[in-house]
Amino acid sequence: MKKVKNRHSVARLLLLSVSLFLSFNTLVFAQESPLSEEEEVVQGPEEASVEAEPSGGDVAAGKEIFNTLCAACHKLDSKSIGPALRGVADRRDSEWLHSWIRNSSAMIAAGDEEAVAIYNEYNQVAMPPFPQLSDADIDNILAYVSQPKQVPQEQKVVGDGAGAGAGTGGGISTEIVLGILAFVLLMLLVILYLVNKTLRRFAAASGVEIPEKPKGKPIWKAFVENQFLVLVSAVILVLVGAYFAYGWMMQVGVDQGYQPVQPIHFSHRIHAGDNQIECKFCHSSARVSKTSGIPSLNVCMNCHKSISEVAVETGTEEYSKEFYDGEIAKLYDAVGWDVAEQAYTGETEPVKWVRIHNLPDFAYFNHSQHVEVGGIACQTCHGPVQEMEIMYQNAPLTMGWCINCHRTTNVKTAGNEYYEKVHEELSKKYGVEELTVAQMGGIECGKCHY
Repeated sequence: MKKVKNRHSVARLLLLSVSLFLSFNTLVFAQESPLSEEEEVVQGPEEASVEAEPSGGDVAAGKEIFNTLCAACHKLDSKSIGPALRGVADRRDSEWLHSWIRNSSAMIAAGDEEAVAIYNEYNQVAMPPFPQLSDADIDNILAYVSQPKQVPQEQKVVGDGAGAGAGTGGGISTEIVLGILAFVLLMLLVILYLVNKTLRRFAAASGVEIPEKPKGKPIWKAFVENQFLVLVSAVILVLVGAYFAYGWMMQVGVDQGYQPVQPIHFSHRIHAGDNQIECKFCHSSARVSKTSGIPSLNVCMNCHKSISEVAVETGTEEYSKEFYDGEIAKLYDAVGWDVAEQAYTGETEPVKWVRIHNLPDFAYFNHSQHVEVGGIACQTCHGPVQEMEIMYQNAPLTMGWCINCHRTTNVKTAGNEYYEKVHEELSKKYGVEELTVAQMGGIECGKCHY
């Protein structure tokens, strides 16, 4: 009999596969092992920010008073309308600070050198007196401003990303399991190929003939000769093509989901969400005008004249505190605001905002009619703005979308003198107590196109 080469290759390959599989398991269990006692435990941001309260005052109470009475003019670490206050208790005498906080104007009038110097340095604007504050209240404020600046520490990552994920999850990570399964599947395919090759060699050595597959008619040729299948396929292709062509043409001019990058990053999540600033505070013209308007930078400076940086907890994994502070710096550059001098330089730069919602010129829409008269919330059309980090177009703003809203939305007539007479007459006409916008003529062509 003819000798067949590598007849033990299958067994050897199986043994190799088992060895590799066991090696993978060993690696996985090693990654799952708990951290040793010698490994350092690093505090996270929340733990690192906890400091012991200094003697002489209640830091928590001082923070509350500071935010209520002092934060409008003072910051802890940077100059504002008044000087930075962190560590002021180390720079000034405690008795002097008590007198200054209670009545700074009296100290200036008395000719106190330090008081006069501060008065002249800050444009001769005297700090308002606070006679209502007790000695304990002032001590609490001083205890708060004496706190050292907190810098969040990054958590230490032990091992690579996969190992950390397996350790914290308490089990094998999904990536490792999928990797093992893919490896096993690849080994099975290789084994099947080698087994088939070995059997063919055995057959050739034993003189066994392996019948070849009969060559049949090519499938494309059989398909072409079948006129019924050709006809059905052509009809299906035409219908599918028409469906997608219609869908594509109906999307022309529809920018739902449009989310441009603005020259200055503005987080609606922080302003409308975290700080609960009403939409119409910035877009004030929505109450009285056709358009909502783009707020001028002076509106931004109403707050950011005193807010040059965000809180540490405001930052996220995607947008850090440093990123937000840099965007506020862009605002200052645009309006020409000098943070150190707390004054405008007069050197301004235009901000080229990118418009997101843009109706065609032949469609008329009035914000005041919807916002003031109709009492429609901004989120009805613009979506969950308070959750958007970057603003995007939430609704399609198509004619069908508007008409459907007019057909299903009841007009708010309670306490609205604008609709009293109209509502009374139309209610009798339609025999209903509540009227939709459509019943009041909201789907007439001339309402939006004229």
